[in-house]
Amino acid sequence: MASATTADDHPDVELIGVTKRFGSVVAVDRMNLAIPAGSFTSLLGPSGCGKTTTLRMIAGFEQPNEGEILLAGRPIAGVPPYRRNVNTVFQHYALFPHMDVAQNVGYGLRQKQVGKADEAARVGQALELVRLGGYGKRRTWELSGGQQQRVALARALINRPAVLLLDEPLGALDRKLRHEMQIELKQIQHEVGITFIYVTHDQEEALTMSDMIVVMRDGLIQQLGSPEVLYRRPANRFVAGFIGSSNFIPGTVRDTSGGDRVLVGLADGLTLAGHLTEAERPAVDSQVTLALRPESVRLGPPRAEGAAERPGWASVAGRVRSDTYLGDQHEYRIDVPGIGELIARSQAFDPDGGGRSFRPAEDVDVSWPETSALVLTS
Repeated sequence: MASATTADDHPDVELIGVTKRFGSVVAVDRMNLAIPAGSFTSLLGPSGCGKTTTLRMIAGFEQPNEGEILLAGRPIAGVPPYRRNVNTVFQHYALFPHMDVAQNVGYGLRQKQVGKADEAARVGQALELVRLGGYGKRRTWELSGGQQQRVALARALINRPAVLLLDEPLGALDRKLRHEMQIELKQIQHEVGITFIYVTHDQEEALTMSDMIVVMRDGLIQQLGSPEVLYRRPANRFVAGFIGSSNFIPGTVRDTSGGDRVLVGLADGLTLAGHLTEAERPAVDSQVTLALRPESVRLGPPRAEGAAERPGWASVAGRVRSDTYLGDQHEYRIDVPGIGELIARSQAFDPDGGGRSFRPAEDVDVSWPETSALVLTS
C-alpha cells in the first residue's frame, strides 16, 4: 500500500506525495498523510521503515525530493527548522550540563530575548506541567533518566509550538519507568492540547498513547487508524504481526457465499471459517491467510466423540507442547494436526474459579470464535 490519508478537514501537518531518497535508497515513498490537529499520532514500524526520516522532514532537518509538506495549511519548503512552529524531543535529551534545570528549560526564551520576569513565570509553569515544580535549581546530572526526559519535554513545550515531534524519547529508560512516562506523556498532551507526533518501534508505546497509529514498512504506509482498529482489523499480515502477535494459518478460499464468513481449506483437507475484514472479497481458489490472536484461542479437555459443535466456534484437537507462565497469563504452544503450532494465552488467575492450566503432552480441545479468525489477502 503506497499511501493513506485521514478524513480530518483541518490537519496540523499534511504530507502530499512526499518522497525522500538517500542515493538509491527510497526512505519514504510517495507518502500522503494528514495528521489531525490536537491528536497524539505515532509513526510505528521497524528500523529503516522511514518513520524518523518522516519526522526529520517535518522538523526541517531533511528536505523531500518530491512532494509537499504543509504546517497548518501552509507549505514549508525551504523554511529552516528554527522558523517552523515545531519543536523536537530526541531520545538523547541534549541537556546543557553547565546549566541548572530552569536555565535549560528557559534556553529557547532567552534566544528570543524574552524578559526575565516572563521567562521565570513561563519556566515555572512548564516545570509544573511536567511534574517538576521546585526542581529549577537542580543540576541536570543530579536527575534520574525520567526527570531528565521531563526537562527536555518542558524545554520543548515552553515555546508553545503548534506541533511537538518526539523521536523515541523513552528508549533509554527502563521498562517500568518507560511505562510510567507513557501515561504521563499522554496526560501532558491532553493538558496542553497540541499535536504530538511520536516515532517508535515499540507497539506497546503506540497502543498505550496514540489516538492514531501510522504503521510503516519500507517507506510505505501499511495502515493507519486508531489502536483498536489496527489491532482488531489489520489490513495485512505485516500489520497483524507487528501490532500484537497472531497465529497465521495459510489456506485456499473454498466458499465466499456466506457474507463476511469465508470458508478456507487447509492442505490436509481441513476447512475453517474466517471473518472477512476488507471490502474486496477474495476469489474462490485464491490464497489467503487466517490471522488468529492468541487470546482468542480457548483450551479445554478433549471433546467427547459425537459431542455437538458449539455454533459459531471452530474446534480442533491438539496436544500441548509447552506452557510458559508469564505471571498474569499462561502462554501455551499447541500442536494441531493439519495446522501446525498454535499459540494460546489465558489468564493465570480466574476470579470465578473456573480456569485451569494444562500440562505439556496433554491432549486438549482447541477452539475459537469464527469471527476472531480474520481473512487476510496480503
